[in-house]
Amino acid sequence: MSQHDHDAHSHGSVSSYVVGFVLSVILTVIPFWAVMTSAFDRATLFAIIVVTAVVQIVVHLKYFLHLNFTKEGKIDTLSFIFTAIVIVMVVALSVWIIYESVLMMMY
Repeated sequence: MSQHDHDAHSHGSVSSYVVGFVLSVILTVIPFWAVMTSAFDRATLFAIIVVTAVVQIVVHLKYFLHLNFTKEGKIDTLSFIFTAIVIVMVVALSVWIIYESVLMMMY
């Protein structure tokens, strides 16, 4: 066997990393500019920040974590979704338990 055996997953090319990096920089600069210039009201500013954050998450998943959203990458995508749900549940339920215990100690 060769020392350079590759598994079935593609690790991307330099050009895909550059595209991901440029998109990440653009998606970071947009909300930074919006906040620093005070060009928008608070609701619009909040929407800009949330939308660019969600798009940036998708860019990171596609270009840096190589999560494939096609039929061939279904197992990886489902594994990621399951992990994300478990993490959100653990964090949210922990915050809820702490909040409720603080309320119980107040009365």
